[in-house]
Amino acid sequence: MQIHTTIESLRKARRVAGKVAFVPTMGNLHAGHITLMREAGARADAVIASIFVNRLQFGPGEDFNKYPRTLEADCEKLEAAGVAHLFAPDERLMYPEPQLYHVDPAPAQIGILEGEFRPGHFRGVATVVLKLLNIVQPDLALFGKKDYQQLMVLSNMVRQLALPVEVLPGETVRAESGLALSSRNGYLSTQELAEAPRLYRELVQICEAVRAGDHDFLKLEMAAMAHLRTHGWKPDYITVRRRIDLQPPSHERDPLVVLAAARLGQTRLIDNIEI
Repeated sequence: MQIHTTIESLRKARRVAGKVAFVPTMGNLHAGHITLMREAGARADAVIASIFVNRLQFGPGEDFNKYPRTLEADCEKLEAAGVAHLFAPDERLMYPEPQLYHVDPAPAQIGILEGEFRPGHFRGVATVVLKLLNIVQPDLALFGKKDYQQLMVLSNMVRQLALPVEVLPGETVRAESGLALSSRNGYLSTQELAEAPRLYRELVQICEAVRAGDHDFLKLEMAAMAHLRTHGWKPDYITVRRRIDLQPPSHERDPLVVLAAARLGQTRLIDNIEI
């Protein structure tokens, strides 16, 4: 695997790489990331991954400074997964001057759910991903479904800006307990790690109820959040939404997804299941 710390080096390699699949990350890689890398490898001649902890998507009081930087271990995992090239820029390369131009996604899509609790987050995500896509110029880009709203925002950005890249979703990878794999799981204590799968179980119960014909979504959502609170959680939301734009369902035939975000101790976990 070649490691590139300059745009010029990466683009030189990309020119002879054939069909390229790109997987952007912030590092601290887990099995979910590696599954995406392997899926990418099955669809292209070469996989390019990136590791960059993007300051723009962190809000005040969030964990930018303490976000784990594990480059050496990450490189070993990427090489074992067959990744051909890693783009690992520092902040001075990505933002050599103040970033005055940004991508502002549709307010209706980023003012809800994660955007309500993390204002500015998707603006920062969309801006850095557009910049990375311009640098890498891939044929395909893969993003995990665990960050469902992020996937929606980026897919819509690519479509509306007519970017020459195909966005492919990757299924959420889970531990045997059902817990969605996430870099932030590393912040959980042993006791919290045992409790964390409850979030997934609550989503499963909602899915089963909806599939059985219960469309009283508010009742289901409120019951799930109340149950979490009795076990020490602080839920931000549990909600059933349309997959296409994450707005409230308007028709019984709308493809749906149930999404959740909740704090367990000091750690904020998110999850979702398509219904």
